[in-house]
Amino acid sequence: MKYWPLLALLLSPFVGAITLDTLQQRFTEQPIVRAHFTQTRTIKDLPQPLRSQGEMLIARDQGLLWDQKVPFPMALMLDDSRMVQIINGQPPQVITAENNPQMFQFNHLLRALFQADRAVLEQNFRIDFQDMGAGRWTLKLTPITTPLDKIFTSIELAGQQYLDSIRLNDKQGDLTDIAFSQHRLTPTTLTDDERQRFAAH
Repeated sequence: MKYWPLLALLLSPFVGAITLDTLQQRFTEQPIVRAHFTQTRTIKDLPQPLRSQGEMLIARDQGLLWDQKVPFPMALMLDDSRMVQIINGQPPQVITAENNPQMFQFNHLLRALFQADRAVLEQNFRIDFQDMGAGRWTLKLTPITTPLDKIFTSIELAGQQYLDSIRLNDKQGDLTDIAFSQHRLTPTTLTDDERQRFAAH
């Protein structure tokens, strides 16, 4: 029986191997995820990166809430039919698939990223998924459809139990890094305020 520890050592990395399917399953089992985000945008013609931060919520059955707090308030709500953006308390801007199909396609894609929706990702990207060991993974997406291939060189995601970071490499040579922290799975249902935001406008 002395060979069992060695056998276990050899097999254990494969038992826990992560695939895109297991990642999608893991995210599907998280009905609501709330997290803090820090976004850093490096634009080649600007000397200093642009930084923003705030709170994010992704609800499997409702959509995405994006609340930027710094450097100015910006609230974004995205569901299956529309995107509503409110900047600095101004009147809401409503974007639908009818009035801005390209913008809506990109924002619809955001939900697929957060939920590791394999079907949507495979329609739009060449996929390079890597199991980094110790439960960590990376996912590199290279656009194969227009207009995404005209906007992005690649989109890179990384994480472990949750999505921890997104990097957007665009065709202009600019870079957007979004880091997520303080992930929370509770409460598992929307608060009254969150529900109202999805229902508004």
